[in-house]
Amino acid sequence: MIGTLSSLRELNLLSMMLRILLAMLMGGVIGFDRELKGRPAGFRTYMFVAVGAALTVILSQYLDLMLSTLWAEDLAAVGRRTDVVRLGARVISGIGFIGTGTIMVTARHEIKGLTTASCLWASACMGLAIGAGFYECVLLGFLLIVLSIRVLPLVESAVVATARNINVFVEMDTLEHLGDLINRMKESGLTLYDVEIEKSEKGNGFIEASFALRMNRKIPHVELLAMLSELDGIISIEEV
Repeated sequence: MIGTLSSLRELNLLSMMLRILLAMLMGGVIGFDRELKGRPAGFRTYMFVAVGAALTVILSQYLDLMLSTLWAEDLAAVGRRTDVVRLGARVISGIGFIGTGTIMVTARHEIKGLTTASCLWASACMGLAIGAGFYECVLLGFLLIVLSIRVLPLVESAVVATARNINVFVEMDTLEHLGDLINRMKESGLTLYDVEIEKSEKGNGFIEASFALRMNRKIPHVELLAMLSELDGIISIEEV
């Protein structure tokens, strides 16, 4: 087993093919989950990022090998040594441009795309590790990434559904109903920390308000939203 891993860490045709295919497979598995959830970066994006990162490290190893063997005389004549390891560092900084493109702030003051951007960054790091032949670390990292995007959201949803802190977005037909809404919140034992009010950008004359609230006791958020939606003038209400 140890001998096989040692040979796969060498820079040969079999090792390079395995690393590229492994990067494509693992990146694709992570991207497929994001694709199913309709995220900006999906199946092909994650494959490209992982494969590109793996190729970068393989290229670094190839250049280092060539500079130490076939190109050694030419390098000595030039009198300058190139640090090929820095290519991997460029991948990490370069992935920020792609990640930034997936992050957006919605009209309801929600920040979307942070998970997608972080997954892209993690996939790039995974690709670098694959390219370097660090298979043990790659396997553990891959399992943890998949666990984080498949299992942890279920745990997070269960915890958030009964958390005492809640952010609510409300759309009302007129500003006159704002007072009734705030009074109902206070009567229900809610503490209001912050509120932002503005006219709807849809041009329909409606009022949009975002509330940061804390409940004095744990109750299902769905129950709270249903209670507030019964007020007059409420067009829509949802948790953000």
